[in-house]
Amino acid sequence: MATKSREVRLKSRPVGLPEASNFEVATVDIPDPGPGEVLVRNEWMSVDPYMRGRMYDRPSYVPPFQIGEPLQGGAIGTVVKSNDPKFAPGDLVESFNGWREAYVSPASGLNKLPAGVPPQAYLGVLGMPGMTAYTSFHRIGEPKAGDVVFVSGAAGAVGSAVCQIAKLRGCTVVASAGTDEKLAWLKSVGVDATVNYKKGNLLDNVRAAAPKGIDIYFDNVGGDHLEVALEVARPFARFIECGMISIYNDKEPAPGPRNMSYVVGKRIKMQGFIVSDFADMRDQFYTEMGGWVRDGKIKWEETVENGVENAPKAFLNLFSGGNTGKMLVKLG
Repeated sequence: MATKSREVRLKSRPVGLPEASNFEVATVDIPDPGPGEVLVRNEWMSVDPYMRGRMYDRPSYVPPFQIGEPLQGGAIGTVVKSNDPKFAPGDLVESFNGWREAYVSPASGLNKLPAGVPPQAYLGVLGMPGMTAYTSFHRIGEPKAGDVVFVSGAAGAVGSAVCQIAKLRGCTVVASAGTDEKLAWLKSVGVDATVNYKKGNLLDNVRAAAPKGIDIYFDNVGGDHLEVALEVARPFARFIECGMISIYNDKEPAPGPRNMSYVVGKRIKMQGFIVSDFADMRDQFYTEMGGWVRDGKIKWEETVENGVENAPKAFLNLFSGGNTGKMLVKLG
């Protein structure tokens, strides 16, 4: 018997900042699973800034979303029916079949998850954002105790994980975010100094927070933050280029930092990455990060919208600073 499911589709390609009209919700019939297949009902789904890039019709490290088809993204769900011996009804599974309430998948497209932590953690600190933070900070940042680390977009899922990992590695952390409430939360998890980028002069404020300069910059924002980081970088600083959300919706290319010449004189290492570049660190990530989570050494915040119909709203709020920690949609 078919299962009813609602899904969110890309109705049109955004120009500039996405709008609700770029999305549509459709109801579909999901058939029973065939041999080797599993029927899953999603409980949680993720929205992430990188999804904006998939809304352009252009080559990238992942294929673009297609008009009229459901979007994709990380999701956690429960097995309803299984025709594969590796899965049983009630199992918690991870997939890339987000933006929909239910789906049928080959068993090979699912990852069975252990119990012991809230399931949505596998979309945050123990999922792609957490692995992004953990792997790039160690592999590119090469942290040493005593390093000064500057994190932009620090109250988001990736940024807040970086801040706490840096503290566990003995670093001094300077964090930038857009509200005093977000900065108060970052202070509560151990950040040493905070900067509200919406108040005062960003360069002056970062200089005051890091008077001796910075050794590592974790960049989620680009734009003015990148220019400021170049200005305050110490010799041989490491720049981890994770994202540049400040320009994702620009209709024309934004001017680059005016002070890029510092890369030469200060001998700065600047490297972009995709989290899959560090797949060899997956076991290390689950072991160490999982231990920190279970021991309460890593904390996280969530901003939750309810219902698949509100997934576009959750996604759009990423670009206005509407989230503290991981932005999630609860479907169950």
